[in-house]
Amino acid sequence: MSMFGEHSERVTTGLALLAGVFIIGFIDNFFLMWLVFGAIYILAFKEAIKLFEVEKDGLLPFAIGLWLVAGIYPYGDDLFVLAGVAYASAVAFNKEVQWKDFFPFIYPTAGILFMFTMYEEYGVMSLLWLLAVVALTDVGAYAVGKSIGKTQFCETSPNKTMEGVVGGIVVSTLGGMFFGLSIVDLGVAFLVSFAVAVSSIFGDLFESSLKRAAGVKDSGDLLPGHGGVLDRIDGYLFGGIVMLVLLRGLV
Repeated sequence: MSMFGEHSERVTTGLALLAGVFIIGFIDNFFLMWLVFGAIYILAFKEAIKLFEVEKDGLLPFAIGLWLVAGIYPYGDDLFVLAGVAYASAVAFNKEVQWKDFFPFIYPTAGILFMFTMYEEYGVMSLLWLLAVVALTDVGAYAVGKSIGKTQFCETSPNKTMEGVVGGIVVSTLGGMFFGLSIVDLGVAFLVSFAVAVSSIFGDLFESSLKRAAGVKDSGDLLPGHGGVLDRIDGYLFGGIVMLVLLRGLV
């Protein structure tokens, strides 16, 4: 009870987010999913601009335009590649255009586009599978790390332990793979779950490195007890890319 009291704000926000996710998943409507992903994307994009310390104004309309196109073009991951080609052309044409300003169009843009494309191609169950694997990785790593964790995993995130990371990957691989059985067979579900679990760990580390470089504790303060949007979806941004690539290659 004391533990809940200590983290009551975080738990309340987490439960509210979880309820929202299940309601949206149950409705399973393309337009609603596009709106929700779009809102998450724009909020995360604004946080990324601050983390990357991008000084150039006027990037947000391009992000909104990209998402509008994603609503009618069926291959969102292709849009990420096209955006890269367009920006590379701009860099070549105008020496005042800097690659640093493109970083928010890589992170979180790529992960969001890949996840939305995965929904279009494999349905809402693929998102539930991704949610289960990443969530179980976090929970497993926290539980095992708190109970037996002693060895530091890396300097980027000092609180992570090797024991916790391994425990999180094992828990999420074994538990998460059952969510993929409606899409793939057991062997593929196991491989994909394992790869997504590992990638989600490094997704979390990547955002931690960005926050450390920017000198901030959280990417934002929108979600009480959780920080910003990027703080909540960092593992999914890496995991979503890995899951879509493997599903296309193995199914």
